[in-house]
Amino acid sequence: MRRSLGFLLLVAFAATALADIQDPPAADYGPTRKLGRGVSNIFFGLTEIPVTIGKINSEEGNSAAASYGVLRGTGRAFARFGVGFYEALLWPIPVYKGSYNPVLRSDIPWIHRGYSEFPPELGNESKYPYVRDY
Repeated sequence: MRRSLGFLLLVAFAATALADIQDPPAADYGPTRKLGRGVSNIFFGLTEIPVTIGKINSEEGNSAAASYGVLRGTGRAFARFGVGFYEALLWPIPVYKGSYNPVLRSDIPWIHRGYSEFPPELGNESKYPYVRDY
């Protein structure tokens, strides 16, 4: 009888205990990262124009870069500015799918249509292969 009472108490205690994940998956994206992403998209989103022109020039040629590249880069710059303003304005609130994840569609599965989390860099050696082709 005592053993079964002790076992029931142990089971009741274990059932009411709540587990806590020390490093949850959503910890990578927080409000400060969202604010930084929004501010960088506002101020550096215009870098999409020359980067897109250069990418289209290397893939499709000069004529496409002079017409389609300029238009596509301008559209991408406006998208970055709008989303950056949205994220900078609402940085403390997890509004996108209840989290602080980026609003723009990621470039990882969408190679030609997606956006990186932060704007591209111009002329710098970095880990992102935007400008240099080796």
